[in-house]
Amino acid sequence: MTTSTRTAARTMGVAVRAMVVLTLVLGVGYTAVVTGVARLVAPAQADGSLLTGPDGTVVGSALVGQAFTDADGAPLVRYFQPRPSAAGDGYDAGASSGSNLGPENPDLVAAIEERRAQVAALEGVEPADVPADAVTASGSGLDPHISPAYAALQVARVADARGLPDVEVEALVARHTGDRGLGFVGEPTVNVLRLNLALDSQEG
Repeated sequence: MTTSTRTAARTMGVAVRAMVVLTLVLGVGYTAVVTGVARLVAPAQADGSLLTGPDGTVVGSALVGQAFTDADGAPLVRYFQPRPSAAGDGYDAGASSGSNLGPENPDLVAAIEERRAQVAALEGVEPADVPADAVTASGSGLDPHISPAYAALQVARVADARGLPDVEVEALVARHTGDRGLGFVGEPTVNVLRLNLALDSQEG
């Protein structure tokens, strides 16, 4: 074996050992430490912020939106509806994305007008009264929140479908309206899944 061959073999051996060590330290060790600390400090968030229904079964995550529709895709009138989703067939975490269509794209404009008409018909309001988040998807397609304005628009329908006073449903919306991040970042939001679970628990 020549000197150059031995040098190349030694260099290759060092590279392989370094890769194995760094993989174990950074890929396994670091991940295990971070996960362990997260489980100690914020166990619910570390496990995906999973939420359970009245019967104790997991029904979803507080971090990922989901549709509240029947088998034909029609909105369930007993529940608050989320904003649209462009992720896969809707709220598909494996295909997280927006539509990537520009604001003047004819397909997007047509989709927004169609959604606006559908929401207006469902809520019994004028199309001009429909908030923007009711007809536009988020950048991820997974946003679990809606605006307080969109939640307020749905109060009458949900209250009527459940036989509850409007003020009772409004109080639930108020309790599930989150503040701006750090007190000044973004806008107040309402987590749709948490709100719908609260409705089911209260009614049950």
